[in-house]
Amino acid sequence: MTARLDPFYPVVDSADWVARLVGVGARLIQLRVKNKPQDVVNHEINRALQLCATAGATLVVNDYWQAAIDLGAPFLHLGQEDLDGADLKAIRAAGVRLGVSTHTPAELDRALSVDPHHVALGPIWPTILKQMPFAPQGLERIGEWKRVIGDRPLVAIGGLTPERAAQCLAAGADVVAVVNDVVGAADPEARAREWIEITRVQA
Repeated sequence: MTARLDPFYPVVDSADWVARLVGVGARLIQLRVKNKPQDVVNHEINRALQLCATAGATLVVNDYWQAAIDLGAPFLHLGQEDLDGADLKAIRAAGVRLGVSTHTPAELDRALSVDPHHVALGPIWPTILKQMPFAPQGLERIGEWKRVIGDRPLVAIGGLTPERAAQCLAAGADVVAVVNDVVGAADPEARAREWIEITRVQA
């Protein structure tokens, strides 16, 4: 059975951020730690898992599939390139639910071939997070993807604000992911509350 995911999905790079966001009511958070030694990564994941367990929130580990298995993470997110080196059988055997990033119909086909729990589509709007070789997808593609993936949750990401997030949910997305609009805000907690208010009304 597909687990329902909270519509507000912040993506952060440390357990400190996880602590701040569960403190204002975030229920679904992705931890994306980059360019750190493995022991630091493991420490961050372990602490974030504890914080989420205490708060009744769900943690999604980005990229580090072995650590997700070893530390008992409920969810893992992989990009297309990450699928190449991941042991999908081990991930499945451990009961870790998998989310996969997609940008093109071919990538969606590949994602569905590994039977993911949920699928991410992006960037919906231009994003400053990283250089993207893909043009913005736009709202119409959300509906196209949702028709293909059916009951699996669809995550929209890329250039979102609370107002744009509401448009994505109305277009068929189940979950809206955010990075800079929250962590880069002058008052991240207040901005997170705005997201929660808008997305939970829509969902």
